[in-house]
Amino acid sequence: MRCRIVGAPVQDGAGRMGCEMGPSALRTAGLVSVLSELCHEVEDWGAVQPAAARAIVHGNLALKALPEISAWTAAIAETAYAASQDAMPIFLGGDHAISAGTVSGIARRAAERGRPLFVLWLDAHPDFHTLDTTVSGNLHGVPLAYASGRPGFNGYFPDLPVAVDPARICVMGLRSVDPAERRALNEAGVTVHDMRTIDEHGVAPLLRAFLALVEEANGLLHVSLDVDFLDPSIAPAVGTTVPGGATFREAHLVMEMLSDSGLVSSLDLVELNPFLDERGRTATLMVDLAASLMGRRIMDRPTRSHSGSIA
Repeated sequence: MRCRIVGAPVQDGAGRMGCEMGPSALRTAGLVSVLSELCHEVEDWGAVQPAAARAIVHGNLALKALPEISAWTAAIAETAYAASQDAMPIFLGGDHAISAGTVSGIARRAAERGRPLFVLWLDAHPDFHTLDTTVSGNLHGVPLAYASGRPGFNGYFPDLPVAVDPARICVMGLRSVDPAERRALNEAGVTVHDMRTIDEHGVAPLLRAFLALVEEANGLLHVSLDVDFLDPSIAPAVGTTVPGGATFREAHLVMEMLSDSGLVSSLDLVELNPFLDERGRTATLMVDLAASLMGRRIMDRPTRSHSGSIA
């Protein structure tokens, strides 16, 4: 498979600095070499450059960096559309605000192909606020609402060529949801599997049911993996730690099932903040998870000693 690596060094959407270093950390952790070892053809497109920011005034005075995030969204959407023409793009964040651009760009490509786009959102948060409902004002909390056509973005974010049908979105791993988001998710009809649901039923049957919908519709599947989907005990390099996340094995099982399905057409790796990492352990784990999605199997895994060397 041809893979295109696209860096999106965005940190304007998060509440603390550091995410702009995420793409470099993922490259340093060996993403390109791992994909090449799995026999994929890899093209590294470098980093997206934001469009020129324009003056934007909104009634919600809590909003932070709205002109900057709008400009980033426009640039990332165009790059996502171009990168998905004849390859699988892998977008390296940056905070989760990048997905306003990645998902909208991929949705445009899917519509041109006459295939529905499905989205698997692996995250502790649904990121389903609108510009009107966010209290923190951090715009990494709005990308899924924007990409699915929720109201209130017109004139502030780039015009949305194609909205993702909320019935084709599955949010998995939730454990921090604001009341406004909960109401919006229910109203929109998004499939929601919080950690309690995963604890009760297991991740495999929940994911298998969603993948069956994608396959039945001959859909394309965009996967957006936020570091805080994982439990902070195994992935500390994130600014929004929420205890009780996915375990090492649950996360790898999700990636292996996605690989087995053959349905994934694009991937986000987001919210990695290397400034908060411990000797690169989170970056390495994210690369290992990407490797699972791209075909690495249990018997192919390297064994690491405590010093980090290969045993």
